Amino acid sequence: MSSTLPPPDQPPEDVESDDCLPAYTYLYSPTLLQGRVAFITGGGSGIGFRIAEIFMRHGCDTIIVSRNIQRVTEAAEKLRGATGRHCLPLTADVRQPQTLTDAVEEALRTFSRIDILVNNAAGNFLCPASSLSCNAFKNVLDIDTMGTFNASKILYERYFRDHGGVILNITATLSYKGSVLQVHAGSAKAAIDAMTKHLAVEWGPCKVRVNGIAPGPIGGTEGMRRLGGAAAESIGMWDTIPLQRLGNKTEVAHGALFLVSPLASYVTGTTLVMDGGSWMTLPNHMASVLGTPPSPHL
Repeated sequence: MSSTLPPPDQPPEDVESDDCLPAYTYLYSPTLLQGRVAFITGGGSGIGFRIAEIFMRHGCDTIIVSRNIQRVTEAAEKLRGATGRHCLPLTADVRQPQTLTDAVEEALRTFSRIDILVNNAAGNFLCPASSLSCNAFKNVLDIDTMGTFNASKILYERYFRDHGGVILNITATLSYKGSVLQVHAGSAKAAIDAMTKHLAVEWGPCKVRVNGIAPGPIGGTEGMRRLGGAAAESIGMWDTIPLQRLGNKTEVAHGALFLVSPLASYVTGTTLVMDGGSWMTLPNHMASVLGTPPSPHL
């Protein structure tokens, strides 16, 4: 039997596009999240979409939230078709608490409960600190950091305080070694890492667990398309990652599945790094990130 098993580091199947998996092999029980409901910001594409799919394949119903109602409406149709579970698409801007409150109220009217919050909405781009406007810096913190706090506080006050729940923050390793061209996103994600610990301590007595996932380079995401993924691949940068490959969205979703499930019932206040070891080894100078020859001016 052991001869038929895949290598222990073989990644699960994934697709680059924002579409559901054509086939899925269960590693956990298909009923792991049976009866639970998850509220996922940024759930219409990329990692958020795949998290929604994997949760739904394990018995969870979902609410996927985005500023773009067309995107989440189309995503919800795909998710329902692939999993047979309920998926409610809603529009909200995580920077505007009232829109989130309205979305939470609509979700509770529909499902009568919310067990899981995934804070996945984010904004990012490459920019040297010297060229970054104050407004651009603030905008990223508003989406990432304030958005995470807004959604967490609203769900806590409206449901988690009295019923318990799980919060999962999607963060990053950018601040671990001061990634170039990323002072805005790195600062925002570092604040979220701190928030994860603070909220885990304060809300633990209410049976609320708070954890994070810090993905590394993940294929098939908007971040990879916008943050120099093609240039990095062209110069062989992925070969410098200890596992010598990109991660995929299904891998991140599996990490999310573990952290929000009863399997992680005694885990809180921690961030799971899922980056193949890349934060320790990827080059960290502007020329390499931009995929350009070294220059004394970079």
